[in-house]
Amino acid sequence: MARQQQTWSSCFRRRVQTLLQMTLLLSILFPPSEPLLWDSDSRRAPEQECDGHQEDVCGVCGGDGRSCDLVNGTLSLSLLSLGYHKLLELPVGAQRIKIQEIQKTRNYLALKTHSGEPVINGAWSIDRPGRFHAAGTVLTYKRPNEIRSRAGESITAPGPTNQELHLYVIYQQSNITVYYEYILPKDNDISTHSETHTLSGILPLAENHGLENGETARQVHPNLVPSDPSTPRPLPLYSWVAMTTTPCSATCGAGRRQVLFSCVERATQTTVPGDLCGHTPRPTPQEEDCQLQLCPAFWDVGEWSECSKTCGLGVQHRQVLCRQTRGRHGNSTVTVATALCEHTEMPETTASCQLKICSEWQIRSEWSPCSVPCGVGQRSREVVCVDNLGDVVPDEECNMPLRPQHLENCDMGVCAQSWFFTHWSDRCSADCGVGSRSRSVVCLMSQISSLPLDDCDDDKPVELTPCNLGPCTHRTEWYTGPWGQCSSECGNGTQTRGVVCVIHSNSQLEVTSGTNCSHLPRPPDSQPCHLKSCGPQWYTTDWSSCSRSCEGGYKVREVRCLGDELTPSDGCDPVLTPATREECNTHVCIPEIDESCRDMYFNCVLVVQARLCVYSYYRTACCASCSRAFQRDTVRTLR
Repeated sequence: MARQQQTWSSCFRRRVQTLLQMTLLLSILFPPSEPLLWDSDSRRAPEQECDGHQEDVCGVCGGDGRSCDLVNGTLSLSLLSLGYHKLLELPVGAQRIKIQEIQKTRNYLALKTHSGEPVINGAWSIDRPGRFHAAGTVLTYKRPNEIRSRAGESITAPGPTNQELHLYVIYQQSNITVYYEYILPKDNDISTHSETHTLSGILPLAENHGLENGETARQVHPNLVPSDPSTPRPLPLYSWVAMTTTPCSATCGAGRRQVLFSCVERATQTTVPGDLCGHTPRPTPQEEDCQLQLCPAFWDVGEWSECSKTCGLGVQHRQVLCRQTRGRHGNSTVTVATALCEHTEMPETTASCQLKICSEWQIRSEWSPCSVPCGVGQRSREVVCVDNLGDVVPDEECNMPLRPQHLENCDMGVCAQSWFFTHWSDRCSADCGVGSRSRSVVCLMSQISSLPLDDCDDDKPVELTPCNLGPCTHRTEWYTGPWGQCSSECGNGTQTRGVVCVIHSNSQLEVTSGTNCSHLPRPPDSQPCHLKSCGPQWYTTDWSSCSRSCEGGYKVREVRCLGDELTPSDGCDPVLTPATREECNTHVCIPEIDESCRDMYFNCVLVVQARLCVYSYYRTACCASCSRAFQRDTVRTLR
């Protein structure tokens, strides 16, 4: 009976362990929250991809998952003090390390070595997301910064690690949950692990206790904190598994491809219709790099330069380099040795060019007659620029230095010169008495119309002849004198002249009363004048009344600098600024004589010196002296 009971207990333990392993595998395939953002470097290299076979949890193509131990779980904590708190120890040899904060919080994940040396977010310093080399592997630290993202921080590494790593959290916000997993190869002799390494549960930290997935075995992973047992969750029969990939986006160099998920039966790992995995959404296809051989070098051809000539035969050049695509994602090219491009013919770097046939000068007419019948003149001819089609084009399209002359001087011999004059004017310069008539006289070359010349004979015809329309008898008219000087040296002023009424009588002028010329319009005797602009000037107002009538007062006036437009200006000479204050009435005040206020004693001066005027007796006896002293004190006080 005891042996039967022991056999039953051993069988039950194995079935429970198998159930726990399936539970842990389910937790890997279906994390508690958003999908983990694994780095593409943690995947197998392209040359190790499974050709039509399924990769097991240990990364072995067509494996059965027995070559490694899978360790995973969920760490949860609620209330802790601010600072670093240790969550987990990653042993030596850990591979395919995946750590994910289930929900974005204000907390930060941190890693340190066994000796306490910081790796990520250590020494109270928050690192930028990126790659970190430590413990013999490359750790990828990600921190989503998009507002719409709800995923938290993650740390991934392909492994294996060559030293122990400790996972910490920099605690700042309550209710943090962290999912972790890694594998340990069975041939790893660094430490031994029981079958319970595949346990997935919530590790109790601080005040938070309890398991999410449950635990039935007594032996647990040495890095985990024991917890109370609970009932395991039922496992689904089907799950999504990465099965195939799309073709690489590039035939050479570095490309990208997508990892596609298929629904498989967990027990047999065979592909089944996708609706059997309807209890969970199909994972989004993940992109990864696909590394191929380097693309062959190629000739990189630049743009042709401008033709060396605007018309006719010229030369143009271009740059040709041997380049090759490099870079992780094939998004950059580098210049390489020309020998790498010898498999193709090198393009030409120089070529002939001709934008158009050059235009040429064409003479369209003979020389015209000389512009003068005698002397030196000019003659012209038509010269045009013609293109290859025979059309006239602007002169700039032909070679200007080679343009034929279209103007030249011509000498027609010595010209005869004569005096030319007009008719005498019909009007005499005087209405009465002796006057004169005029005509224009010029020296011109014969038979042409040209400018006057200076070498005519000296016998120049007269330009004035006398005329007399009869004696002047008692004719009145206004007579004006010359304009006088302007009243202002600058700015606006006025100038005047004398205007009188005169009587003409036998060439004699006699001044008479202006009433005799009232029937004639009187010429103006004044007019405005403006010699120049004054520029900025000082303007002042009248002095105010004196502040005192005697013994020193003062009077004031306002001073401003104004320009020509009477607008405020800063252009006046500050040295010439007029005074704005002046003393006045500096004479001594003479008090009014009051016959009733007299000194009764001859020694009243002593009364004032002894300051006895404050007493009514002395103020009455020495009234005049005390009054003068009082007025002087008042003046000193006012000053």
